[in-house]
Amino acid sequence: MLIKSAPDIHPSEITPESVYRNRRQFMKDAMGLGVVAGAGLTMPGLAAAAPGDALRARAPTDMQRSAPADWWQGKFDSILAADRDGPFATDEDLTPYQDVVTYNNFYEFGTDKEDPHRRSGGFQVDPWSVAIEGEVNKPGVYDLEDIVNPHTLEERIYRLRCVERWSMVIPWVGFPLADLIKRFEPTSKAKYVAFETLVDPEQMPAQRSRFSIIDWPYREGLRMDEAMHPLTFLAVGLYGDYMPPQNGAPIRLVVPWKYGFKSIKSIVKIRFTEEEPATSWSMMQPNEYGFYANVNPEVHHPRWRQDMETRLPRTLFSFARIPTEMFNGYGDQVAHLYEGMDLSRYY
Repeated sequence: MLIKSAPDIHPSEITPESVYRNRRQFMKDAMGLGVVAGAGLTMPGLAAAAPGDALRARAPTDMQRSAPADWWQGKFDSILAADRDGPFATDEDLTPYQDVVTYNNFYEFGTDKEDPHRRSGGFQVDPWSVAIEGEVNKPGVYDLEDIVNPHTLEERIYRLRCVERWSMVIPWVGFPLADLIKRFEPTSKAKYVAFETLVDPEQMPAQRSRFSIIDWPYREGLRMDEAMHPLTFLAVGLYGDYMPPQNGAPIRLVVPWKYGFKSIKSIVKIRFTEEEPATSWSMMQPNEYGFYANVNPEVHHPRWRQDMETRLPRTLFSFARIPTEMFNGYGDQVAHLYEGMDLSRYY
């Protein structure tokens, strides 16, 4: 299944394919060349940026901050590249690297889009461990190396659709969540998979704010068949290299047919449960954020219509508005998961 290209994205806004494929040279060039022509005019969310600001997300700096250990280097030297004609890619143009790493929702670092990039510079991911709990035969606390090493890293090029009506196209690096789940042998009682983000107020400044709107840790969850779906992905990098902290280092979830808040970042716990787990946004505002959070242009959020989206980056000359597709364009693969369900009720 291929997602149709957005016709209103100008070629000058796009990272050249040849530059991206030579990822080491791209990271170097990004510091001096700005990745994309006219970078000073690029405005994620229409926030004007000076040329210097647009280049603050220098790739090598971000990667050095988030690279957990030497053993990762070999993993990233042998990534299986995405087949642009295959089932885990899209023929749409990639969102420029600078926009992917400077325009984020990661409330642990703040509520403004630039807060995660600006406030995550000292974020440490070594050591890192993930607790596997609940209805599994092999529970335990596993080092990140034990979580990642058995898997071959591959590239997946997915659309990311935020409930706030902006979207990106990102080349993630990681492995299928299903492959990890099988290793820990869930029991027949495991109907759902719950996830939690790190709680570390020293590293994540918004967690120590008395004005925080979230009851930490950040929580998310999937039904087991959603978690086992081939599209569901555990990402440990993007654009061919380590995951920057502002994007969810060292390991995060990517569920491309759901709104972005389902793709939980900086995971430290995976729990298998018989009951539907509580999730952070549905706990805070259940009338606005349901458990399923499937991209649905026919069901509008109380504050944002969902039938259109803005594909970042938008510029002074192009607002890059495109229609939103059901299940974010992945309906052929996932619609069967929800047969017989009222998706306006189970939103």
